[in-house]
Amino acid sequence: MAKRNMRVVSVFLLLVIVLTGAEAFQNLLPKIDFLGEIPKVDIFGSPSTKQKKGGAVALEDRLIQAIEGQDERLSNSEEIASLVMKLEDSGESLERPAVAPEIYGRWRLMHTTNDDTSSPIQRKAVDTSKFNIYQDIVVSEENKLIVSQVVKFSEAAELRVDAVASTSDYPVPELTERKSTGKVLGLNILGVSVVGQEALPDPDRPDSRIDFVFDEGNFDFGPLKVPYPVPFRLPILRDWVKGWIDVTYLSNRVRISRGNKGTTFVLVKEED
Repeated sequence: MAKRNMRVVSVFLLLVIVLTGAEAFQNLLPKIDFLGEIPKVDIFGSPSTKQKKGGAVALEDRLIQAIEGQDERLSNSEEIASLVMKLEDSGESLERPAVAPEIYGRWRLMHTTNDDTSSPIQRKAVDTSKFNIYQDIVVSEENKLIVSQVVKFSEAAELRVDAVASTSDYPVPELTERKSTGKVLGLNILGVSVVGQEALPDPDRPDSRIDFVFDEGNFDFGPLKVPYPVPFRLPILRDWVKGWIDVTYLSNRVRISRGNKGTTFVLVKEED
């Protein structure tokens, strides 16, 4: 009789497991804590972190798409400005962007704002959308940080304007605070810079500024080189050709920078 009762109980328990599932069956048993509370370990990263990173990438995609939909590289598009600000405020930029390893290399200019404070030569060069414009950030053999603006007319012809740059990793004593706005007799010849308190770096974005002074420029047509028509090393002009860019957003693909003349730049990293 006892064996028969055991069989009935066994069949009943099997039916409970099948019909209600293992979780319900466990609820019928006394809860015994052999190991204590086991901490939860998130080996894949929290969903919120992944969502933030995915959000930044999605914003980058939207920004690139919006720029590619423009006919001109030089514009004041409200849509692009909004996406730029969202990326800047996303909190997903690489830290200390001006000295981050990702800052070095060749960047292609995709978009810049049309500000009256930029120099006429700069606006004319940037507005010529049929030519690619690059910014090279490299360390020279003399261990100097060089920022070069390169306009490619063809594979064999280009304009290259080099600037000696300064960051906390590559300080340059000459690069003291700029004093002059750059206006000549009230005219905008070389661009108009902000100065004084307005030009101070953002304390909430450490190591985000690259200071520079333009040093040399040449039109390179293979064997023929023609000097850029601004004597950067002339002492009277030295203060006027100083500048800076604040890197307000940096990833391994997109860089957003704001310059001392009020211009915003959006660049994408070129593959090595």
